[in-house]
Amino acid sequence: MSEAAAITSPSMLSRIARLRNFAAPILVVVILAMMMIPLPTFVLDLLFTFNIAISLLVLMVVVYTTRAVDFSAFPTVILLTTLLRLSLNVASTRAVLLYGHEGGDAAGKVIESFGNFLVGGNYAVGLVVFIILVIINFVVITKGAGRIAEVAARFTLDAMPGKQLAIDADLNAGLIGEAEARKRRQDITSEADFYGAMDGASKFVRGDAVAGIFIMLVNIIGGLAIGIFMHDLDVAEAARNYTLLTVGDGLVAQVPALILSTAAGVLVTRVATNQDMNQELIAQFGANPRTYYIVAVVMGVMGLVPGMPHLAFLLIAAGAAGTGYLIEARGRVADAPPPKAEPAKTEPTEVSWSDVGAVDALGLEVGYRLIPLVDRAQDGELLRRIRGIRKKVAAEMGFLVPAVHIRDNLELRPNAYRITLKGVEAAAGDVFPGMFMAINPGRAIGQLNGTPTTDPAFGLPAVWIDAGQREHAQSNGYTVVDASTVVATHLSSVIQGHASDLLGRAEVQALLDHVGKENGKLVEDLVPKLIPLATVQRVLQNLLTEGVHIRDMRSILEALAEHAARTQDADELTAAVRVALARAIVHAIYPSEKDVEVMTLDGPLEQMLTQAAATRGAEGPGLEPGLAERILKQASSFASAREQVGQPAVLMTSPLLRSMLARFLRRAAPQLKVLSQSEMPENRVVKVVSVLGGRA
Repeated sequence: MSEAAAITSPSMLSRIARLRNFAAPILVVVILAMMMIPLPTFVLDLLFTFNIAISLLVLMVVVYTTRAVDFSAFPTVILLTTLLRLSLNVASTRAVLLYGHEGGDAAGKVIESFGNFLVGGNYAVGLVVFIILVIINFVVITKGAGRIAEVAARFTLDAMPGKQLAIDADLNAGLIGEAEARKRRQDITSEADFYGAMDGASKFVRGDAVAGIFIMLVNIIGGLAIGIFMHDLDVAEAARNYTLLTVGDGLVAQVPALILSTAAGVLVTRVATNQDMNQELIAQFGANPRTYYIVAVVMGVMGLVPGMPHLAFLLIAAGAAGTGYLIEARGRVADAPPPKAEPAKTEPTEVSWSDVGAVDALGLEVGYRLIPLVDRAQDGELLRRIRGIRKKVAAEMGFLVPAVHIRDNLELRPNAYRITLKGVEAAAGDVFPGMFMAINPGRAIGQLNGTPTTDPAFGLPAVWIDAGQREHAQSNGYTVVDASTVVATHLSSVIQGHASDLLGRAEVQALLDHVGKENGKLVEDLVPKLIPLATVQRVLQNLLTEGVHIRDMRSILEALAEHAARTQDADELTAAVRVALARAIVHAIYPSEKDVEVMTLDGPLEQMLTQAAATRGAEGPGLEPGLAERILKQASSFASAREQVGQPAVLMTSPLLRSMLARFLRRAAPQLKVLSQSEMPENRVVKVVSVLGGRA
């Protein structure tokens, strides 16, 4: 008991674990040392036996490997085992040439056994067998495995970009997480590295076969010369001793080489499945019993031909027929319906939080005819466009919108799609894959043959046409887009129109964390010390609602920090932030012109609204219905007229009225931008081109 306890003690196990770290370096040093240090015959026998055992072990590992890349160390194993065989060849050659005159066991019992038992002590037969093994190994197995590895490496490298895009599409569509995407990318790189290494490792095996031939010639010629001239042996005895030892040495090296070459061929010819080779062969060879019946009939007929070995053919025919019968019987048992069991009385499960389904922030549902547009397996074009939309919105608006969750919906029309926002339909439309939408931007000429429709994103008149009319429509001034572009543009329009709704608490926190990497002190002092996260979210939503991007988060946070001590009202803080972003706001409306053409309020109307706003406060001034209708009509007409001439529509008013008027006019004229006088930069020249509120 004490000895066993000492062997399995924690200290002993820890020493063994530490020694494992030096196993590979020690093995390489020993292999190289074997080429220079003479070895006793017992050690040679032990190493030759170890060489055969390690080759069989590698072959068994390969047989039970499900994917080639799971045995990624195989190219290195080939190199080490090849070096081991060559080192043993050098050591055995030294022993053969030094002691071959003493008899058949001069180089060890293993070489003697291979020379006598496998070829019956006939060195001529041994030479033929050795040459045949080299040809099989060098010409057939190694060359074929090397060619397969070369082609697999080339195809794997060619397929890498497509596989990377597929992973990015799944990641952007929310089908996989970042960890899974990173793992898949690593698998793709490992696969390419493995087949490239296998292509090079096959050259080691081929070189080993060539080296075996040269070593055999050196042993025979050198042995004859040494035996005849140095040990006074006659030619026949020298030829017998040295040739048998050389053949035994060659065979004991070529058998492990043949095993490893077979393992390499099996590994690179495997198709990636979730089964090892044994399971795969049994499943595929046992799929159809009729194949065995046909083999049994053919072999039985051949066994009845006069002169044939009847017993051998008839035994094989009977075995094939029996195998087919067993496969058929097993299939009948598998297809038989299971016996009906009494339904178990189970108590109803309690309702849990897992029964509450989550609502997607942003979703896209498609009819069954639009599935190819979003199917990764069919290289759906819409997946890449959605990824581009998210990048574009992030660059323009300043925050990362949630992932678009895509699913098919059989309740929709076959060509219909629906865009949902927090589970509620925000937009819908119909598209026709394989056809093109020709949109009339207002200056197109001529009529097109097709199905009239309306562009779902901007409401422009359009026509669905076939591919043959595409060039004709473009030459007539139509904007021609395919079905995936229509859906993508519509989705982009919905995202930009509802950007404030997509900016949730989680997105704001992620945005602050991102800004905090470079402005950590600013974020730390502001949230939540001076202002709560909810107020920051509300201010950012107010900016997005009026089409102001939030890319300049540093200026936004500095403005909030400056005014947070005075007020916590989100609207007042929004007004302060807009002043800080004045240059960016005006530049987005008038990017190049120095003159800013605006519409202003009629003097009496502005005075009345200012007095009412001061009295009613945050509720905003109430307007007489007739006056309100006239203001809305004039604002809409002004915005439409400016749009027709390609100019932005801007209303300038006092800071007190800006927020109220922006909310009031948003439904009638969404393209109308409302600015306050304090938001106009000093380097801009204001020109009044219209007055709002005057008598028509």
